[in-house]
Amino acid sequence: MRPQIRRCYAAVAALSVGLLVAGCGGNAAATDSEVVFLQPAAARGPDPYTASTARNTGTVPPPPPGPSAPSGPSSAQLTLRTMSGSTPGLYGGTQSIGSCDVEQQISYLSGDQAKARAFAQGAGTSQADVAGFLRGLTPVVVRADTRVTNHGFRNGSAIGYQSVLQAGTAVLVDQNGAPRVRCACGNPLKPPVAVKGAVVHKGQPWPGYQPERVIVVEPATTIINNIVIVNIVDNAWIERRTGTDGEEDRPPEVLPPIDPDDVFTNPTGPSDSTSPSDDTQSSPTPTQTSPPVNPPAEPPVEPPATPDEVQTPPVAPDVPSQEGVDPSQPDLVIPSEPPAEPDTFQG
Repeated sequence: MRPQIRRCYAAVAALSVGLLVAGCGGNAAATDSEVVFLQPAAARGPDPYTASTARNTGTVPPPPPGPSAPSGPSSAQLTLRTMSGSTPGLYGGTQSIGSCDVEQQISYLSGDQAKARAFAQGAGTSQADVAGFLRGLTPVVVRADTRVTNHGFRNGSAIGYQSVLQAGTAVLVDQNGAPRVRCACGNPLKPPVAVKGAVVHKGQPWPGYQPERVIVVEPATTIINNIVIVNIVDNAWIERRTGTDGEEDRPPEVLPPIDPDDVFTNPTGPSDSTSPSDDTQSSPTPTQTSPPVNPPAEPPVEPPATPDEVQTPPVAPDVPSQEGVDPSQPDLVIPSEPPAEPDTFQG
């Protein structure tokens, strides 16, 4: 892989997990911190907040194989990849079509105050700001099986648990690129936490599921005003303004330096700085060319000097000619790029 592509990725983060497992919610036999649920893309599962608001925008192909699972006697210890929420191609979607119906989600919650209150609790916002919170999110689909902290609605409260969302799951992401709502059931989401204690397996894995290919999304450290996603219809790049439903979708002015299919093939994830984080596109660096070479001027022809006029000219020091150099053009300095420091996420 080209060096510039390798620099686009963030460091591998360690996370101890068990064989991951199913449902949009569920009653755990042990404490929630000991259970990890596998969640198929379209399944509501038990304990949903609302009916599904996911739109059928096509099928997301599975990502290419990732790094092999670590060898060893225990399959319970895995290393999950952490990828920044600003990673180009981390998410997918359909040109000009949002993967979730945000207004329908608002309507469902506004009609049930108990669920709206619990949703606000799980999302970390106020009940009065639920509509504004949802309208500020962006509808996309995850392109890889993704670990999150999910929140089911049970006994009037938000009950948190660890889960893995199947690739193709419709979600709403915030301006840091983190999944915040699962559209198939209306559940609020937050970044995952490490599982402690003995892992309780729940559910059955879907076809193609491989625990070592699960990723963790780390919220970007800068606000993302335009998120670069992959069109799941034709595999083209799309730039989507955050907080919109896709109506302003356009091709990126500057294409990412990777192919959409290559986003998940390296065990590390891209850094925040590789993705556009605002509307302003930086001006391209002007191409620097050699200064024009002027032809030597013909010496003027003068009449011979008289003996009284002959003088010995002073000797000038050897100075490189500046002829043809534009002083307004500064020297091009390319700073060296320090290697990215690895982030750790341990279970």
